[in-house]
Amino acid sequence: MAIIHQADLRPTKLDLLAGWLPGRSWYAGPDGAAVERVAAFRFDDPDGEVGVETLLVRVDGGPVLQVPLTYRAAPLAGADEHLVGTTDHSVLGTRWVYDACADPVYVSTLLNTMLTGGREADEMVETDSGPQRRNPGAEVRGSGGATPVTVTNHRYADGSEAVIGAGDYELRIPRVLPAGPADGAYTMIGRWSGQDGELRLATATTR
Repeated sequence: MAIIHQADLRPTKLDLLAGWLPGRSWYAGPDGAAVERVAAFRFDDPDGEVGVETLLVRVDGGPVLQVPLTYRAAPLAGADEHLVGTTDHSVLGTRWVYDACADPVYVSTLLNTMLTGGREADEMVETDSGPQRRNPGAEVRGSGGATPVTVTNHRYADGSEAVIGAGDYELRIPRVLPAGPADGAYTMIGRWSGQDGELRLATATTR
């Protein structure tokens, strides 16, 4: 379950992405353009320490871009080059925002979602009258058929697909949607309001 605080973020996530996206090889939009949120979904960090969210965004009427992010209360060691930026959260304080493909918490949660047939986290918004359930912006599910694994280390190369080596598995996460067909022993598919049918969001194959 993901607990969402009603808070101000300065700068906002979309403001951070407006500055970060033009530096990506897979981004084809103009510099400085406003980033539009299309949908989003979250995963649970089993330890409850790291926020794990995938934003689906569009810039200047272009294709939908898949941008997984993690939110941390302190810097992630060895991940300076993958820092999207920092933001001031009015409830939680300074948050370090990372390209989640370089964050072991995201890699583990994504892989195990695919292996076990998991889905997006339930979202609960903190209000004065107590937590209130919020409909997720997107619905995702893994194909399942395997037992969960522990990811102790991973390697990441970014491109039109983020390619992540995690233990015995190789994960591929298309950055630009819709993605073409791909072979994969395990998959994650998703859909959201305004999207015609389900799209492949990630695959995992054994190496």
